[in-house]
Amino acid sequence: MKTMTRAALVLLALASGLTPIVADDDDPQPVTRPSVPDDLIDDPHVREELGVNEFTAPSIKRIFDDLDKLAPLPADELVREMPKRMPLDRTDLAMEIGFLIADGFMAVQGGQMAKIEPLAKDLQRYGRALGAGERVNRHAASLLDNAKKNNVEALKKELTATQRDVETDLIHLRDVDLAHLISLGGWIRALEVSSHAVQKKYTPERARQLYREDIADYYEGSIGSLDPRISDRENVKEMRRILEQMKKVMTLGEGGQPSEEDVKAISTAANKLAALALKRRN
Repeated sequence: MKTMTRAALVLLALASGLTPIVADDDDPQPVTRPSVPDDLIDDPHVREELGVNEFTAPSIKRIFDDLDKLAPLPADELVREMPKRMPLDRTDLAMEIGFLIADGFMAVQGGQMAKIEPLAKDLQRYGRALGAGERVNRHAASLLDNAKKNNVEALKKELTATQRDVETDLIHLRDVDLAHLISLGGWIRALEVSSHAVQKKYTPERARQLYREDIADYYEGSIGSLDPRISDRENVKEMRRILEQMKKVMTLGEGGQPSEEDVKAISTAANKLAALALKRRN
């Protein structure tokens, strides 16, 4: 996927080679994670801090730099409001918090500070449900304060820290698969909006941002390496099938050129992925 705004993509890809998540006391066999695209791998200090071999939490600066290339992002034309009732399934919680964080990135990018307060409240609810409530509460208070001050740079830092702290707590709880799902949810939401933005204002150069078959390949492989209790869900299996097809559309061979037809196909696939990602078990 030379893809979606590296932004989209970059948007929170998490990692490979981490201890598999377990929802109970089973001792699953180790799984082989797909390799992470080079430009998704973050600061090695993060990996060192968490004591893992490979950990991906893309630089927020890259995300915003790349999203700016496709501005204005029409997120308001593709609103996906979370139900007031929290999901009971932790897989659903993780995917949805990824969407929330992605929307936070785009709200800041668009200068929509009024959206930060409801976002911060939702992040608090989801953080508590995932077992990272204390950390998220601190970040939520800071998000609100900096939104009032219109401090964009501080908001970016807080969103980054929120994501990372939730992921860190999940890793400590041996819920690494959920950390991958937060990443996946954020990426899908970013791809959905960025591909729509390119459709609205098409140029070959803007379209080229969406051709990242390597990232589609990474997420397709990541889904395959999740705990079977997650990867065997019908919506998750369908997401993997869509990503497999998306890789082909996103591949530009030597001398290949972007096309409006491909952008439409990517956008349609991203919409389907988003609907499937938000399809709750309960």
